[in-house]
Amino acid sequence: MIRSITVNHPTPNPEPAAIVIFGASGDLTRRKLVPALHSLGCEGRLPAATRVIGIARSPLSDAAFRDRLYEGVDKYARLESRPGICELWPSFAERYSYLAGGYDDPDTYRRLVERLAQLDAEAGTQGNVLFYLATPPVLYPVIVEQLGQAGLNRSDQDWRRIIIEKPFGRDLESARQLNERIHAVFDESQVYRIDHYLGKETVQNILTFRFAN
Repeated sequence: MIRSITVNHPTPNPEPAAIVIFGASGDLTRRKLVPALHSLGCEGRLPAATRVIGIARSPLSDAAFRDRLYEGVDKYARLESRPGICELWPSFAERYSYLAGGYDDPDTYRRLVERLAQLDAEAGTQGNVLFYLATPPVLYPVIVEQLGQAGLNRSDQDWRRIIIEKPFGRDLESARQLNERIHAVFDESQVYRIDHYLGKETVQNILTFRFAN
C-alpha cells in the first residue's frame, strides 16, 4: 500500500532591505514589479522595514511616483491584493520614494548612497540592497559600472544583490561580453538573471499535454 506523505518546508523569514529599481517609470515596474511587491506585503511576506527607491530620468515627486504605482497595483495586482480588498496600500505607499537622475551621471549614484544611508537609519534596512535593472539592455553595463564606481557593489556588513532582466545580450558573444562587464563589478553569487516569460508557453499548454497523452 502506497501512503502519501506531506512535508512542510517553512519559508524562511526574509531580511529587510532597500530595493532599488532602475527604470522605475517604465511599464515593467508598473505592471509587474510593484504589483508583485504589494501582493507580498498583503500576504505578510514583506518585512516592514523594506523600502523601495525608484530611479529614472523623468522628473517626478514622491507623490506623483506613488500615484503611478497605485494605478498599476489597482489594475495588475492579484485580485485579493488590490487596494479595494487589501487596505494596506496607504501604509505601503510610504515605503516608496523616487530619485530622478541620469543612469550615466555619477551624481545620481552619489545621491543614491545618501538615500540608502538615510533609509537604513530611519527604517532599519540593515544596509541590505537589491538592485533591479528594469531598463533597456543597452543600459545594463552603464548602470553596473556606475554602481561599482560608487562603491555600491560591496559591503562587509550586509549583502548587495543585482537582478538583471532579459534579454541578456543579443547572442552568445554579446552575452559573454556582458557577463564579463558584470563580473568586473559583482561576484557571480550576487547576480540573478531573470526571464519572467521563460517556460510561459509550456505552462500554458500543460492541460493540452495532459489530455493528449
